[in-house]
Parts: sequence; C-alpha cells; structure tokens
Amino acid sequence: MSTKAGYLKYDRVDGTVLKEEERTKDFQEFHLRLPFQQRREQAERCMNCGVPFCQNGTMIAGMASGCPLHNLVPEINTLVAHGRLEEAFRRLSMTHSFPEFTCRVCPALCEAACTCGVHDAPVATKENEKEVIEYAFEHGLVPDGKPKVRTGKKVAVIGSGPSGLAAANLLNRRGHEVTVYERKDRVGGLLRYGIPNMKLDKSVIDRRVGLMEEAGIRFLTGVDVGRDVPASALMEQYDSVILACGASNPRDIQVPGRDAEGIFFAVDFLGMVTKKLLDTDFAEYPKSLVEGKDVLVIGGGDTGNDCVGTCIRLGAKSVRQLEMMPQPPVDRLPSNPWPEWPRVLKVDYGQEEAIWKYGSDPRIYQTTVKEFVKDKKGHLKEAVLISLRSEKDEKSGRLRMIPVEGSEKKVKTSLVLIAAGFLGSEQYVTESFSVSTDARTNVKTEPGKYLTTRKGVYTAGDMHRGQSLVVWAIAEGQRAAREVDEDLMGYSNL
Repeated sequence: MSTKAGYLKYDRVDGTVLKEEERTKDFQEFHLRLPFQQRREQAERCMNCGVPFCQNGTMIAGMASGCPLHNLVPEINTLVAHGRLEEAFRRLSMTHSFPEFTCRVCPALCEAACTCGVHDAPVATKENEKEVIEYAFEHGLVPDGKPKVRTGKKVAVIGSGPSGLAAANLLNRRGHEVTVYERKDRVGGLLRYGIPNMKLDKSVIDRRVGLMEEAGIRFLTGVDVGRDVPASALMEQYDSVILACGASNPRDIQVPGRDAEGIFFAVDFLGMVTKKLLDTDFAEYPKSLVEGKDVLVIGGGDTGNDCVGTCIRLGAKSVRQLEMMPQPPVDRLPSNPWPEWPRVLKVDYGQEEAIWKYGSDPRIYQTTVKEFVKDKKGHLKEAVLISLRSEKDEKSGRLRMIPVEGSEKKVKTSLVLIAAGFLGSEQYVTESFSVSTDARTNVKTEPGKYLTTRKGVYTAGDMHRGQSLVVWAIAEGQRAAREVDEDLMGYSNL
C-alpha cells in the first residue's frame, strides 16, 4: 500500500476536461492530465487489496469484470504513488502492449471492479496508466522491440486494428518476420477510422506504428486480402497467417425507405470524417456532410455516442439518438452486484455536448424506426419512429422489444447514421481462407484457442469473439501470438 489508508485521505479527482463550448470547436483531444503531485495522490487511493478484482479479467454474468490483460494494477498504482514512473512503465509493459490506446478509449473495466468503488469512487486507474505511458514516451523509455536474433519464420497478419497490431508486435519481438496487411490507406483499423480523433488522436497511433516499423515490422496498406491478394498466395509465402480483420459487417435497418439518400452506416461516416481531417492535416472539416441537418443516430452504444459528438462539431441543426432498450437505472440494482459490470445510466461526452448544445439528452429509449420518408428526388426528409415495450420470451427468458401499435410519430430527418452494431466477419475473407464460422459468422476455433479449422491459419480480436472492446482485442492478439509462436517453435516465451 502506498500510504496508510490513502483512500480515506484523498477524494477521487479526475483530470481536467475542456468545457463543451471550447472542445466542440475542433477535433482535438480534450482530456488533460493532472499535475504530477495530484496524480500521485490519486494512485495512493489504491487499497492494494488482498484479492484485486481489478486485474482479474474474468466473465461474470456474461460481462467482463476487471482487466482482460491482467495488468498488475495495485503494483502499478503503488509505483506511481511513490513517483517511480519508469518502474511503473516496466511493470505495465509486462502485460500490456499499447496502454496509450486503452487509457483513452477503454471503459475502464478495472475501475468498475475496484474494491474502493464498492462504497466510494473507484481508483482512477485509467488516468494513472495514461500518466505512466505518456511519461515513458516523453522520456524515451518505450523500446522499439527490435529482436537481436531472427528465427527464420514468416508470419502474415491480416488487419492492423488493435488485435493485429498486438499480435504483430509480440511475434516480431520474438524474432519472427512479420508483415501486416491493411485494406485501408492507413494503419490502425477501427482505431484509425472507427474512433474519432477527439477521443484518440491519430498521432498516438502513428507514434506506435513508427516504433514497430523501426523494429522491422512491414506494413502494406491498400491491400485487400481475399480480393487483391488470394489467400493461396499468402499460404505459400508465410509459415502462419493471423486473421484479425475485425467484425466489420455492420448490422442494417431493413424498413421501407431504406434506399433514401442520406443514410449511412456509422462506421463509414466516422471513417469519411477522419479521412478528410487527415488528408487535409485538419485544415478542412467535412461540414457538408452534416451542417444544418437534422440527424438521427440509431444505436445507443459507444459508436452512436461518437456520432453525436462528431455531428455537433460539424454543425448539425439537431441530433436525436435512438435506443431500443429501456433506460438503465441511475444506481445499481440488487440483481447487478459488484464486481459485475455496472448496468447503470451513463452520460458520455457526446450526450454531454448535446445537452449543452440543444438543451436535452439526445437519447430516446424504447424507440426504433418504422419507416424512412423520401422527397421527390429520393432524399431523406423524415423518419417514422415507433415506441417499443418490453416482453420476456417464455422459452428463452430473454427480453424482447415489441412495437406499440399507434405510437408512430414523424420527425424531420435529413441524415441517418446506423450504429446498430456488427454481425461478424466478412464472408469474402473467411471463404478465401476456407475457415469455418459459427452462427454469428465469427471465425470458429476450439474454446480458448486461436487456431482455425485450417492448419496454419489463426484468428484474433472481433473476428474471433465478435464485436467487443479495444482491450479485449489487444488481449486476443497477445494470446494468439503466443499460440502461433508455440506452434512454430515448439515452445513460447511470450
């Protein structure tokens, strides 16, 4: 423990967040770091529990509890509290490939499982880790990972999202020759084009990729494996292949008028915005996509929230966000005890900005779209919304949302962004490699394993487990790398 009862001595204090009026003027990150002495005090709040649930990373009631990477949280917090940031970085690096990503975009599973959070605010572990990794970069402590000896084995990683990058990083460090294939024009996968810049500045990705290139990893962008390059060619060229292409098949909304002009999948929309910003070095914002429009975001998750924040920055006239499920409770219910993930109402940055801009929370619960209405030129002009009621299915016990007849209402809408999740991997990739998939089109493996039904072909990340979090993708990439290494070398020290 850092100090005697530090969790009683100090209240939780988060880093400064820029006010909505200031931060919505651009696409820059708006979470600032605390002065170092205050950061040390926040780390001192760690109780150094006998049983640290924060680093457990297991599934409870179908949801993750604690860090899937098993970061040694109490040890890291203790080192931060003592001001020993270089040692804290070494400790964090034992389990984590890319803390600079998760400290910005992770929902902090560690904090949700923090013992201190049972009766008080949890330890600010996410921001503590940000202090550690940024200190490490600022002081040249982050190694490129270039191996001293090469094994002579060659591995191809298909996809440069968090799982692909994590696998490539470890396999290269082991000494294998690694090539990463990315179908987009830049490396990063959904880190690059699925998460807005104000949430994850793209220079953070470039900084890490630069180190990986220095270490010998080769990145080939603009190459769509399965279309531009057949799987057979890669199987001949490499000893192993890892499929880390993500769950990139978006779930659609099939209702009358779906063909109206002005309806986009959220991930495509966010990608277009980010690409324009990067192509012009942030000199031009793609305001023509949104400015002056009434926007309807379908989906209440992280991607939907990112769409809300993005549209506000691009000058939307109004923004509504539909959520099919009922509004969560403000406090935990007895049926959702700690250390389960808390199923409670959260107001994320996009909703905060909408409340500031338009005067109310943009979310409309238990509602979906019944129809899109077009004008004579085929442009979207209205959406017909319908309320839903919950009903438990007698056979499965699951909650179903049933339309309420007569509850329809029309709302002016000129832009729709569908953020309803993803259905799994894309068929052309799995067919090209002749790997089996499950009912959700995730690539099939044995439980807890990463080898697919085809010898020499492995999988990791969302393509393996379905749509999930960046921290889970990194964990999957690390574990897949170990399995590949063990199969190639007969043992693994990863």
